[in-house]
Amino acid sequence: MTATSQHQGSTQGKTGTRARFSWAMYDWANSSFSALIATFVFPVYFTRQVAENETVGTSQWGLTIGLAGLVIAIAGPVFGAMADQYGRRKPWLAFFTLLSILTTAGLWWVQPQHDWLLAAMLLAGIATVGAESAQVFYNAMLPGLTSPQYLGRWSGWAWGLGYAGGLGCLIVALVVFVGENALWPLPREDAGHVRATFLLVAAWYAVFALPLFLFTPDEGTPGKSLNRSMLDGLRQLRDTASQLREYGLILRFLIARMFFIDGLVTLFAFGGVYAAGSFGFAESDVLMFGIALNVSAGLGAAAFAWVDDRLGSKETVLIALAGLIALGTSLLIIESRTLFWVLGTLLGIFVGPVQAGSRSYMARVAPEHLRTQMFGLFALAGKATAFLGPLLVGWVTGIFDSQRAGMTVIVILLGLGFFLMLTVPAAKQHPPTSP
Repeated sequence: MTATSQHQGSTQGKTGTRARFSWAMYDWANSSFSALIATFVFPVYFTRQVAENETVGTSQWGLTIGLAGLVIAIAGPVFGAMADQYGRRKPWLAFFTLLSILTTAGLWWVQPQHDWLLAAMLLAGIATVGAESAQVFYNAMLPGLTSPQYLGRWSGWAWGLGYAGGLGCLIVALVVFVGENALWPLPREDAGHVRATFLLVAAWYAVFALPLFLFTPDEGTPGKSLNRSMLDGLRQLRDTASQLREYGLILRFLIARMFFIDGLVTLFAFGGVYAAGSFGFAESDVLMFGIALNVSAGLGAAAFAWVDDRLGSKETVLIALAGLIALGTSLLIIESRTLFWVLGTLLGIFVGPVQAGSRSYMARVAPEHLRTQMFGLFALAGKATAFLGPLLVGWVTGIFDSQRAGMTVIVILLGLGFFLMLTVPAAKQHPPTSP
């Protein structure tokens, strides 16, 4: 065992269950954003009530998410390299979390009128940049919290907890604001019942993110000023880019991830829109479907956490991708609402394992001294082409005047990611020790 690995093991052993659980609670917190703002509520509200019509709105929503993805792709590796030099991750995590919370709360003022189109796109885009950028620093904390052989387990449990958080927020939104017999009935002529859910997300995100900042330790201490960290971080990023051949395993993985995460991002962006446009789901129906999907996704993420530690991260990702491709193809063919409910819920089982397995794979193979930068590249691989998926869906939808045609882009991206992932070496597994 090298000195570096000994240091890493000792560092990982310092955190207790409370620290790890508090870290995982951040998944619970920000999944409210993923569930309501990115997938099930705001996109439907945007395409149906803010945009000119659903077809045009689908294209405009694709543009919004695509441009946000482009910003994240460019900035993520830079922020990651700066954080590696600065020595701490929680200040960066706090900044981007707050940015997402404030802009999400600002969506309350977006009225169901075309005049609010640009404001809606701007606020949603910034909120997305904040939420996704925060993930760079959140993910980079994982390897310092547990021993290597339990990375898959904690990554999967956190994703499962995240889906439970999304589920909880969806249920509260349905019962308190959106349902026919809502506990807090708000005027529906100005979509007050829907817009109130945006404030709910902001509050949920803020409250449940707190345990991480209170109880999860930051690995490093500030060793440099922010300006110096910026300059050294850019230099480090340049050096890493020039030496990518030395990290061939990671590079091949990131290329594969570029495609299959693009497919997932596009699925999240248009899942609710597809249910509403092609199967006639009302807002309450979309929320109910979101609840069912989060239940299956949470169960899948938690169950596959054991598969990850037993079989490996690569194998977990491949199994999950195969399930997504098969069920996603079926959802493009069927006409029945009942079958959509059944197959769509089953699809959720395989969503979490792709994300959690990817995170644990990177945690296993990333060099310790470049960890946050590597997770910045991890974010880059998830966003470098992420603008293409939504843009292609919007473009194909407009050309064929069909949401079904546009959604085929998702299956193609997942398939490309699957075949590229077959060429990626498996991450090294570790013998059992204490978690």
